[in-house]
Amino acid sequence: MAIADQKSSSDGKVWGFLKRPFRPSGNTTVTTSSTSSSHNAPQHSNGPQGDGSNPQATNSVSSVARSLLPTRRRLKLDPHNKLYFPCEPGKQVRSAIRIKNTSKSYVAFKFQTTAPKSCFMRPPGAILSPGESIIATVFKFVEVPENNEKLVDQKSRVKFKIMSLKVKGAMDYVPELFDELKDQVAIEQILRVVFLDPERSTPAMEKLKRQLADADAALEERKKPPEDAGPKIIGEGLVIDEWKERRERYLARQQVEGVDSA
Repeated sequence: MAIADQKSSSDGKVWGFLKRPFRPSGNTTVTTSSTSSSHNAPQHSNGPQGDGSNPQATNSVSSVARSLLPTRRRLKLDPHNKLYFPCEPGKQVRSAIRIKNTSKSYVAFKFQTTAPKSCFMRPPGAILSPGESIIATVFKFVEVPENNEKLVDQKSRVKFKIMSLKVKGAMDYVPELFDELKDQVAIEQILRVVFLDPERSTPAMEKLKRQLADADAALEERKKPPEDAGPKIIGEGLVIDEWKERRERYLARQQVEGVDSA
């Protein structure tokens, strides 16, 4: 009987132990918390993709940052933001603008207009070396206003845009450069059209006349043929050619040697 009582008491202790709620030890708590924190914390590695950087996000952020910064001008324009035209309805009139490259590299510029059917530029674009300047002429047909309105007192909707592009060096200008490198194109200025009364002597009108005269002189200078580095022409039809002279001297010397040997 004593043995049975001891067995029953020991069985009760076992069942009582199993009925107790499970309490994790201190080591288990630390391991669990550390495991959960490792799942919640961002993972870092030494690999190329472990730094958490996204190239697309970085490029977009840099592009936004560049857009917020003020645009660095490569060209200096005179006039700065306007194109002055004499108000002569029914006629084609001209304006002029001086463009100077103020950067330390070669720069290509290009004109654009909102009215390509009635406006054109000469030259429409070019490549300027550092410090070089050019006077461009802008042509525009002035339409006859309705109800005899004065164009001088009205704002024209026609606008011009000058764009610039940094190039590697001296090269021939082609408009396709701005399409191929459109990500590097900068808008220098948007020019507004202003009509002037040609019968009134104003500082703007006098300056426009001087610039148009300079543009015409520059155009005539460009029309001149380049200096010929070939044979010199003296008189009429007398061409001095070094190779020809050497050949004639050689033939003459051969004739003299032949006579002496005979």
